[in-house]
Amino acid sequence: MSTLDRSSLPTDSSIDWARFVELVESHQRFVLTTHVRPDCDAVGSTLAMADILETLGKQVTIAVGYQMPPNLNWLDSEGRFQQVGVHLDPAELDRADAILVLDTSAWAQLAHLETFLKKTTIPKIVVDHHAISDDIGAEYFKNDKAEATGTLVAEAADALGVDLTPKMATALFAAIATDTGWMRFPSVTSDTYRLVGRLVDAGASPPEIYRDLYEKETLPRLQLIGRVLARTETDLDGRLIYTWVRRADIEETGARPTDTEDIINDTLAVAGTEGAVILVEQINGTYKVSLRSRNKMNCAEVAALFGGGGHKAAAGAMLDGPLETARERLLDAVRDAMR
Repeated sequence: MSTLDRSSLPTDSSIDWARFVELVESHQRFVLTTHVRPDCDAVGSTLAMADILETLGKQVTIAVGYQMPPNLNWLDSEGRFQQVGVHLDPAELDRADAILVLDTSAWAQLAHLETFLKKTTIPKIVVDHHAISDDIGAEYFKNDKAEATGTLVAEAADALGVDLTPKMATALFAAIATDTGWMRFPSVTSDTYRLVGRLVDAGASPPEIYRDLYEKETLPRLQLIGRVLARTETDLDGRLIYTWVRRADIEETGARPTDTEDIINDTLAVAGTEGAVILVEQINGTYKVSLRSRNKMNCAEVAALFGGGGHKAAAGAMLDGPLETARERLLDAVRDAMR
């Protein structure tokens, strides 16, 4: 397959689903993967796509380089996510007819399969809703106006003529609900509500999904949240809010690294805030950065300055430490974007 020029990667709202159907029909053995530190959109979209393909009689393996985040184990109750080199023999990857990447096309988020993806001649397909991409030598089915990759997977099911089962609908509802802040982000349109209504009709239960996502907290996570929110600071007359998480916070509270997810959204509850930043220290001393915006700041553009990406209202990147240096570099960029 020819390599696409990066500038030609499609990010508008017109996806050629007829071509996607062609690709699915012409291949039998699929390997599915998604990004490191997978969120609910990544997990839900991947699981739903796996079920859709299997409904069509395809053979599907989900190959990743990490353990499933414990808070999302309920979604993957069958253990479909297989860690390469732990649960899955790397040789299995070479037996695929096609590689399907969901919810990313950035090399930095595909580190677990980067070596394989760069050397393989197996056709690659990307289904994604992020605007910023790397050229990974794939055919791209992208729409950066979509609120979640889960939305695109639902469209793919329609194009393929697959009726959604309760299991697919649950995975896709969870994907869309989390990537829209439970339907409260600006990316939500009337079409979003029509789609989630279809998913409910297909068997998704919003009360049960909400309970599984948000009402099974552990005491260590609550203590971690309290510690992190207690050090929150503001800037730009209260329009910018930021905080950080040290490894010691996680270790001393007994929390898990994944327990830092969504803390940034709590900071935006402060009246007058328009932008939010959180830095989370990783085991190797780098900092995972998350950004949120509800003003003119384009989070994806700020994240791109540091090799990251995402959306206008939400994005992320990785910065080298120490904390003080990383924080000031990031805050300087955010201040410039918010002024």
